Amino acid sequence: MNAATLRDLLAAAVQRLAEISETPRLDAELLLAAALERPRGHLHAWPERVPEPDRATRFLAWLDRRQAGEPVAYLLGRREFWSLELEVTPDTLIPRSETELLVELALERLPADRTRALADLGTGSGAIALALAVERPRARIVATDHDSTALAVARRNARRLNIGNVEFREGDWCAPLAGERFDLLIANPPYVAATDPHWRRGDLRFEPAAALVAGEDGLDALRSIVAQAPACLRTGGWLLLEHGYDQGDAVPNLLRQRGFVDVSDHRDAAQLSRASAGRWPA
Repeated sequence: MNAATLRDLLAAAVQRLAEISETPRLDAELLLAAALERPRGHLHAWPERVPEPDRATRFLAWLDRRQAGEPVAYLLGRREFWSLELEVTPDTLIPRSETELLVELALERLPADRTRALADLGTGSGAIALALAVERPRARIVATDHDSTALAVARRNARRLNIGNVEFREGDWCAPLAGERFDLLIANPPYVAATDPHWRRGDLRFEPAAALVAGEDGLDALRSIVAQAPACLRTGGWLLLEHGYDQGDAVPNLLRQRGFVDVSDHRDAAQLSRASAGRWPA
């Protein structure tokens, strides 16, 4: 394989990954392009080229790990979210495209011409907070996480992207916000039920369980956030939450029971229930 062309390497890789990945071609191209330190377009422009042996060896080592289920984002140490290239590590959840819905919902509630205070709870790699910071540079943003290693990743992402309007604080959900009031709280908390076998399979096996699993019904973290949020929201402030596709009734009910108004549930690009919003009343 070390003497194979780029076309041959890709074809063999796609065949190997077909059984474990929903996107075997994309995975193979991302890994090969990264091993070559070239853009993906290079693979299509020069398919007959034979890569240097050390590059091919790096690609094949990554391919073995990917075939064993390790996510591409962890192999490469990066993932794109909201057009931002973010560092990710096994200490952080891998940002997913469906979470961009939360960013869209927040931007609808944050006028660009006004200064607003908002907090991203359980920030992980910092994806949501940094996306909002780029879109709303006048906003004051606090990003919290109970995991110091995840916060370190988020801080590095902010420095590398030269984003200065995000403050990072260690602590559980709203605890680091005590005594302050915000116009908007946003969170993508763990929401997988402990009884759901899927989080022990495939790519999810490699992600931090604490960022995925939340009690027997998957609602423990969501309950905590809904309970804590009013103490940190200004009158008329919003709480935005990502949740599981099957929690589109349960989460809005939690919000209503806590006293939130204008409660709504929102679907992602796949038309699956994905996020809920509620406003703290006057």
